[in-house]
Amino acid sequence: MAADALAGWADAIGTVAAVLTTASFVPQAWLTWRTRDVSGISLGMYSVFTTGVACWLVYGILLGAWPIIIANAITLSLALAILTMRIRYGGAGDSARTR
Repeated sequence: MAADALAGWADAIGTVAAVLTTASFVPQAWLTWRTRDVSGISLGMYSVFTTGVACWLVYGILLGAWPIIIANAITLSLALAILTMRIRYGGAGDSARTR
């Protein structure tokens, strides 16, 4: 019975963590979509981050862990949208800023 309660708490904490971390991407995706301003977004960082989120999604699928699957599916969609906008609207690349 204690193991069941612990598993329930683990799922609850995982779900809260998934909702919070996924929700944190919504304002960035919305702002980038609305303004088309990608000057502060690193192509390298978002490429690596998006790949990492895809790996977390696969990991969640392999475990059958729904909080991990749902959160990373949504986060991957948002990260891919931001990455796509960075590539489309980013111009010459990360070092294109003038000093």
